[in-house]
Amino acid sequence: MSNRDPQALPLKAYENPEFLHSEEARVLRILAEYLYPQQQFRRYQVSHTVVFFGSARIPSPEQREATARSGNDLIHLARYYDEARELARMLTEWSRTLPPEERFIICSGGGPGIMEAANRGASDAGGLSVGLNISLPFEQMPNPYITPELNFEFHYFFMRKWWFVRLALALVIFPGGYGTLDELFELLTLLQTRKIRRRVAVIIYGRDYWNSVMNLEAMARWGTISPEDLHLFEYADSPLEAFTILRTRFEAYFEQRKRDEEPVEPARFKPTAPPD
Repeated sequence: MSNRDPQALPLKAYENPEFLHSEEARVLRILAEYLYPQQQFRRYQVSHTVVFFGSARIPSPEQREATARSGNDLIHLARYYDEARELARMLTEWSRTLPPEERFIICSGGGPGIMEAANRGASDAGGLSVGLNISLPFEQMPNPYITPELNFEFHYFFMRKWWFVRLALALVIFPGGYGTLDELFELLTLLQTRKIRRRVAVIIYGRDYWNSVMNLEAMARWGTISPEDLHLFEYADSPLEAFTILRTRFEAYFEQRKRDEEPVEPARFKPTAPPD
């Protein structure tokens, strides 16, 4: 029988907060932001996602009166909250009718604005949804519509970005700022360079807004991107238009997967006659 005083024992390394938050343990923290979401996705059988990006500042219905009184021009973007919510609801309702291997759930950055609208729409339809939140000094508190078991708080931006793309069948890009543009161009670069081998659908939502803040066609005219790079994405201006594009793309994707997985019948060789 041991006579050691438990209070005199040193902490195990994996129970030592000072070590776990040290520079030397950074790799463990990075791994934790990979392994914990992976564990939860497996537990809740999340294989595919549709990711919504957009401004955290676009007001919800509950915020619009105050936004209008303040004279903030964001009030003119308020309809995009409603449309993101409706699209998320439509997608979630459709997903729930699909075979288990084809189902997907809505994923957002976990915060307010368009992110909240996406999680809220999934909740309206009685579905699960993911929130990949990031610790920031402002703007970024988890919204109340995320499925609690799929609500993640990240420290490292690159691990959060990895999970955005890892399970994504599609990204829907609503009006937003630097963060939204960052996610859009990072994904387009991965698709352009074929670092993502599967074809992820990219919907740029809201021509009025996006045509006023960026001109990708000009990049093709100047030759800094190829004309075919403009086919890496599609535009939509209504929930129904976006839903129709995504449904068509998903049905084609899973049909192709089924064909790829069909067993190939082994070749049959006829015996050859012996030489004379």
